[in-house]
Amino acid sequence: MMSITTLDTPRLPATRLAKVNWSACALALAALLAAPLFLGDYYLHAMVLAMIFLLPALGLNLILGYTGMLSLAQGAFFGIGAYGSALMSLHFGTPFFVNFVVAGLLAGLVALPLGIPALRLRDVSFVMCTLGVVVIAQAVAKNWVGLTRGDMALSGLPRPVLGFGSVTLTIVKASEYFYLALVLAALAVAAFVALIRSPAGRCMVAIRDNETLAESLGIPTWTYKLIVFVLSAVFAGLGGSLYAYFSTVVSPLVFESYYTNTILVIVLGGGVGKVPGAVIGSFVFVAVSEALRITPELRMVIYGFVLLGLVFLFPQGLAPLFQRAAERIARIGHGDTEKRNVR
Repeated sequence: MMSITTLDTPRLPATRLAKVNWSACALALAALLAAPLFLGDYYLHAMVLAMIFLLPALGLNLILGYTGMLSLAQGAFFGIGAYGSALMSLHFGTPFFVNFVVAGLLAGLVALPLGIPALRLRDVSFVMCTLGVVVIAQAVAKNWVGLTRGDMALSGLPRPVLGFGSVTLTIVKASEYFYLALVLAALAVAAFVALIRSPAGRCMVAIRDNETLAESLGIPTWTYKLIVFVLSAVFAGLGGSLYAYFSTVVSPLVFESYYTNTILVIVLGGGVGKVPGAVIGSFVFVAVSEALRITPELRMVIYGFVLLGLVFLFPQGLAPLFQRAAERIARIGHGDTEKRNVR
């Protein structure tokens, strides 16, 4: 569908560059693990939101960056996951991890019949179709009062309870939510990386670069696109589940354009098709949005100017900037090694 030639392909980097990248990941993870020791609840709250939005952003990065299809339905699947978890918890009393998994599966099951006709559309038609999914989902949430309570919302969700048997932990504090979100986000990123570096990931890149050529090579392009569409919905549903437990209230507002726009900004601003793109984008743009709460009247105006500046200064997103920095560090280290060898 869409040809995106500036994206990276899932390949293993050079040994020295790989060491720099892994060292950067380790430092970032260590900083995140230590964050609750130094940050207050407000900043932890913002970081939890960043990791929640990272999940649907990974799904959008998968479908846009590795098959070239722009889907605006991530906001709908995010809301479906939130409602699925809330309804399971309130009506059946099922535990957090069961509801978390069910939310992802529910979003994927909804995406499957939607994707079958939608993926036969091209470019703008496909984008408009996915936008229609969000509108329909919000209308259902507002009007199916017997199930969703409409604008009265589903409230009073119990806190997540972790553990087995008599050894349990109820997640209440901001720091506890932070570590829960960190573990789930790390697992989601690991699954994302494993997928795009698999043979299936290489097939997805082939479809993105030249769908006609990929089809001539025997790759079932439509089947792959349907699988990716469903998987992207699963990522969004998982994020919606975590959001429901964090906010403890789910209303039709979860389908507002704010959520779809936030997911889109994270991926485009972080770097489409870049492995760290969604990760960088989620922390940077959620942090900027939260920091601007000090000026509520001008918040969205300033945020808009920040996005415009990003488009002009970093048209490929922030991920290439970090990648160039890593390459520069790797070259510096390589130069020092060569000097020692000469001596």
